[in-house]
Amino acid sequence: MLPQDRRFARVLAVALLAAALVGSLALAGRATAQDKKDEEKPYTVKDGKVDKNTYNGWRRYTESCLRCHGPDGAGSSYAPSLVDSLKSMSEEQFKEVVTNGRKNVNTANENVMPAFGYVEDVMLYLDDIYSYLKARSDGVIGRGRPERIGES
Repeated sequence: MLPQDRRFARVLAVALLAAALVGSLALAGRATAQDKKDEEKPYTVKDGKVDKNTYNGWRRYTESCLRCHGPDGAGSSYAPSLVDSLKSMSEEQFKEVVTNGRKNVNTANENVMPAFGYVEDVMLYLDDIYSYLKARSDGVIGRGRPERIGES
């Protein structure tokens, strides 16, 4: 191998190594950002009390969802527990089902979740409803009317 070929090979090796390092740092940055997003919760709970939006989610849930999904999202003989469902369902999946509805039919039963995409009292507060149910699902608030942060 000629000297200029060795120098070219060294420069090429250094360039490839630098590119690999930059690429791995970029991927690590993305993973860190995704990890932070995964850690972010849509609710705030302090001393067992919830933020205004999560409290509003409880109010809206009680008004629009309780009749099928039971008190506190715990489920009923008519519809499943949302507390359990949100342990494996993403926020996007939850919002998709609420907005567009879903029909599950099998030999044992037929479950229909109506679409609420046209119901303002649900759609305007869908983030709040999700916050409340996610807090319940994560076990950070119990059953019943939650207290709000700032209430005495």
